[in-house]
Amino acid sequence: MKIFNHTPWIALALFLLAPFMGSAQETLFPVEENGKWGYINKQGNLVIQPRFDFAEKFSEGMAAISQGGKKGFINTAGKLVIPAEYDKVSEYFSEGLVAVKKSGKYGYLDKSGKTAIEFKFDFAYRFTEGLARVYMNGKYGFIDKSGNLVIKAEFDGAYYFSEGMARVQKGKKWGYIDKSGKQVIDFIYDECFDFSSGLANVRKGDESSGKWGFVDKTGKVVIDFKFNRAWTFSEGLALVREGDFKTGKFGYIDKTGKLVIDYQFVGADHFSDGMACVSSSLDFKNPKWNYIDKNGKKVITKDFDYLSGFTDGLARVKSDGLKSGYSFGYINKSGNYVWPK
Repeated sequence: MKIFNHTPWIALALFLLAPFMGSAQETLFPVEENGKWGYINKQGNLVIQPRFDFAEKFSEGMAAISQGGKKGFINTAGKLVIPAEYDKVSEYFSEGLVAVKKSGKYGYLDKSGKTAIEFKFDFAYRFTEGLARVYMNGKYGFIDKSGNLVIKAEFDGAYYFSEGMARVQKGKKWGYIDKSGKQVIDFIYDECFDFSSGLANVRKGDESSGKWGFVDKTGKVVIDFKFNRAWTFSEGLALVREGDFKTGKFGYIDKTGKLVIDYQFVGADHFSDGMACVSSSLDFKNPKWNYIDKNGKKVITKDFDYLSGFTDGLARVKSDGLKSGYSFGYINKSGNYVWPK
């Protein structure tokens, strides 16, 4: 999801879902045509004909689809393997399981559609590193793949395990726990995010005047609290902002904290597939989004109205060159549309 300085762009972020993985052999990308959803391959050829009310990302060879107001799952051949009988899907298949909602509660299914963990949670999320966060009785905890609550539901906020650590909240402060539930970084931060490449971006102070820095897994500050906003490291670089929400500029730092791409963008995204989406204009009538490489050089100079990060060589975009009748398309790294053709 790209980051912007103006709240009207938040709605746009809903459009900017990156293309998604299919099977290990082939990447499939969701597309819409004549009000129905299907999938294309990397060459832009329709491999699953549009017939669903909505289609979501493939993960571990399975994708959620909507039919008649309910959710089910297809495989990469387009076969409906889990009937569309669920009210909601929480994210996607991860580590062989997916959380779904039915009759007011969440549980987990395996890839055959069998209930793997009973429907007993107020909300449930995907598994990472063998554990999943769940919400019950107003608190967050973590379960294992047998459905056992292995970390007590005692947190006011919680997110995924990443690199052996999870960010959790008690009261108004955030800290980190390990997979045994032991607190390893104190509850001293006003906001924080997941560990990536051994570092986590954390904030001290309120949202408007506080500063962001980076800590390692011992809690040691390795990049000082000097950014007005900072995001997670991706492909060796982290997006940071200098200045306030409305007028600030974005740039990128490396893991030493050195600014390697200057503050110059009014909108930006994380690096993905070696490229990042950036904007130098927030003219709502004529937005200008482009792609840069890790040197900060524009590598696709065409202006886009909307765009997402690249995944396996394709990116989901909208521009003046889009074929009439379509709300979005996919380009390759040369900036050419592969779909619609």
